[in-house]
Amino acid sequence: MRLEHVNICVNEPKSFSAILCDLFGWHVRWEGAAKDNGFTVHVGDAESYLAVYAPAVTLKPEAARYRHVAGLNHIGVVVEDLDAVEAKVKAAGYVPHSHGDYEPGTRFYFDGPEGIEFEVVHYD
Repeated sequence: MRLEHVNICVNEPKSFSAILCDLFGWHVRWEGAAKDNGFTVHVGDAESYLAVYAPAVTLKPEAARYRHVAGLNHIGVVVEDLDAVEAKVKAAGYVPHSHGDYEPGTRFYFDGPEGIEFEVVHYD
């Protein structure tokens, strides 16, 4: 078994997805009309993706991370070249933080588009 996708709500799925394509080398797998008059972009690779969904309602701000049931704390992405991705993250105007070098890999975090936190990790 494997995880196929995760569906998250954002305000601007096209721009959100474009940033992820640039940072992680992903591609748009599909985009179009979605549930309840919303719009979705599926962005990822051949194996898995994020379903980036904008409902046809005003979204409420995210509650504090790590403080509520079923909340999104962060999205973890495995990369081949941690330094290269960190350079892209900085060039895109995001600030890497919480660097760690512990089993089983090396990682950093950043608050990305729409304030969603990403963990970027490389396994040796």
